Amino acid sequence: MSLFPEYDVIVVGAGHAGCEAAIAAANMGSKVLLVTMNMETIAKMSCNPAMGGVAKGQIVREIDAMGGYSGIVTDHTMIQFRMLNRSKGPAMWSPRAQSDRMRFAEKWRLMLEEHPNVDFWQEMIGGLIIKDGAVKGVITSLGLEIPGKSVVLTNGTFLNGLIHIGEKRLGGGRAGESAAKGITEQLVDLGFESNRMKTGTPPRIDGRTINWDIMEVQAGEDPAGKFSYTDTPKLLEQRPCHITYTNEKVHEILKTGFDKSPMFTGRIQGLGPRYCPSIEDKINRFSDKDRHQLFVEPEGWNTCEVYLNGFSSSLPEDVQFKALKMIPGFENAKMFRPGYAIEYDFFQPTQLKMTLETRLVRNLFFAGQINGTTGYEEAACQGMMAGINAHLAINEQDGFVMQRSDSYIGVLIDDLINKGTNEPYRMFTSRAEYRILLRQDNADIRLSPLAAAIGINVDERMLRVEAKKKADAEIRQFFENYSVEPSEVEQYLVSLGSTPMQQKMKLIKVLLRPDVSIVGLAAVLPRLSDFIAQFDPEFVEYAEINAKYAGYIEKEQEMADKMKRLESVRLLDSFDYALIQGLSLEAREKLNRMKPTTIGQASRISGVSPSDISILLVHVGR
Repeated sequence: MSLFPEYDVIVVGAGHAGCEAAIAAANMGSKVLLVTMNMETIAKMSCNPAMGGVAKGQIVREIDAMGGYSGIVTDHTMIQFRMLNRSKGPAMWSPRAQSDRMRFAEKWRLMLEEHPNVDFWQEMIGGLIIKDGAVKGVITSLGLEIPGKSVVLTNGTFLNGLIHIGEKRLGGGRAGESAAKGITEQLVDLGFESNRMKTGTPPRIDGRTINWDIMEVQAGEDPAGKFSYTDTPKLLEQRPCHITYTNEKVHEILKTGFDKSPMFTGRIQGLGPRYCPSIEDKINRFSDKDRHQLFVEPEGWNTCEVYLNGFSSSLPEDVQFKALKMIPGFENAKMFRPGYAIEYDFFQPTQLKMTLETRLVRNLFFAGQINGTTGYEEAACQGMMAGINAHLAINEQDGFVMQRSDSYIGVLIDDLINKGTNEPYRMFTSRAEYRILLRQDNADIRLSPLAAAIGINVDERMLRVEAKKKADAEIRQFFENYSVEPSEVEQYLVSLGSTPMQQKMKLIKVLLRPDVSIVGLAAVLPRLSDFIAQFDPEFVEYAEINAKYAGYIEKEQEMADKMKRLESVRLLDSFDYALIQGLSLEAREKLNRMKPTTIGQASRISGVSPSDISILLVHVGR
C-alpha cells in the first residue's frame, strides 16, 4: 500500500505564498498536499508582525475578494488597524494592521486543518520528479516519492539560505531553521537561471526593558477598519505602537562595525531591498541624515517581545547591542536575539508564463520570494494565483490571468514576467498606471465576479457586491435629486473654509467641493442622516468616492479599455519573430524568448518599441 495517493497539487513551503496556494487549489476542488520542513512554523511572520501598508493593503483586500484567507486571518488576529495616506486621495489610501504573530500563524493553521482537501507532510523536499517535460511529484529528503499532477514551489528564503551576523555565517532559511538544498541545483541542471538575493531583519527586544514614556505614541484608527469583505470580528480594543529615532551617537557606534559588515566586505553577493535597507546601509547611503525614524511594534496581545522596525542589521551582535542602548527609550533594553541578513536563491520570473507556470517544465509553478519579490502580501497573492492556475492546468482549463487594469496583483505579475527583477520587488501605488481604478474600497467590485466566473465560491462576497452596487446607485440618486438651501449648510461650509452658497443647489454639487463629505453633510442635514443610516458605512464611503471622482474614474477607465483592446489580440506561442521583417533585432530576440500571449503583453517587454508593436499589429491583420 502506497504511503501517498497522487495529489492534484503539491505545495512546497508553508509561508504566506504556500498557504494561499494550498487553500486556493483546495477551494476549487483539488486534493492538496502542503509540505513544510516544520509544522510549527506554518504561516509564520518571519519579519515584522504586520499586514498591509502602502499598495500592500490593496493586495490583501484583492486576495480576500478572490476568496483568499489572508484578510480573514488578519482581521481575526490584529491588535491595531490604521488607514495610511488618509491626507491624500482615495487611490492612495492603504489599510495596514499590526498582528499578533502567534495568533496569526495559529489561525492560518487551524483554517487549513479544517479544510478536507488539504493534507500535510513535514519534511524537506530535495527534488522534483520530472518526466516528459512535466512535473510528476516531489522527492523528500528521506527519498520518499510523492506523486502529484502539479507542484507549486513557494520556498521563500530557504533555498540554500545563508544567515549573516557580522563575520559569522550560518546555513539556514530563518533563525533556528535549516536551509533547503537540492531543488536549486536540479532546476539549474534543467536550464533555469538562478541568482542570489538578500533580506534582513532587526533585533527583537524585551518590551519590559523599554522606557515607553519618552517615545511618541502611534495609536490605531478609531473605529478600526478591517480587510475582509466577509463577516469577520470588529477590533474594539487596540495596542499602540511607538516612534523613536536614531541619533549621531547610534550612528557612530554602528560605524565601528562596518569593517565586519558582510554587506560592506562583499561576503553577501545578493542584492537587498532598495526600499527597506538595513540601518547600516541607511547610514552609509544617507550620510547627511543625523537621525532615522524607528517604529516600535508589539508582537502580540500578551507577549513582551517587540519588533524594532527600521533597525534591520547584519552587524556583529555586540555592535547592534551597544548602538541599541543609545536609542531614546532603549537605554536599559535587553535583546531576545540580534538582527541578521539572509541570502537565498531566486529564479528570474521572466522564466514563467503569466499564469506563474514555468516555461521549461509543465505544471510546475513558482510563487513568492523564489520569484524575486519581498513582503508577505506580494508572496500571498502570487501563491493564490499559482494555486488557482495549478488547479486549472491539471483540469485542462485556460489559465487565469489578471490585467494591469484589474488589480495590483495583475500589475505585480505583469511586472515580474515582462521586466524581471534584480532586486527584491516590492509593490507601490506608483507602479500601477490605473490606481484610481484599483482602490482598496472597490477590490470586491473588481474581483469577486472574476473569482465566481472561474469556479471559486465567493457567494457571501457576491451578495455584498450586489448590495454595495445597489447602495451606490441609491445614494447617487438621492444626492442628484435632493436640493439644499444655503442656510442649511452655511455653517458647515464656513468651518471648512469653503465659499458659502448663494442659491439653492443640488446636494451632489455641494458634495463635489473639496473637503466636503457625506458624513459631514449628514451632521447638519437630518434628512440625509436618516437616509444614510440604512447603509453600511463602507458602502457610503464607496458611493462618495465614486461621486467625487467620477470624471477621473471615467477617463482612466477609457484608457484601460484602450489597452484591453491590445490584450485581446492574441499571439501564438509558435510564432517565430525572427522571420518578421522590420522588427528590431532586440525585439526579435526578446519576443522569441518571452513568447508573449498578447500584443498588450508584448508592448510591456523592455526593448520592444512602439514601432515594433505597430509592425506586429500589421502582421496579425490589425
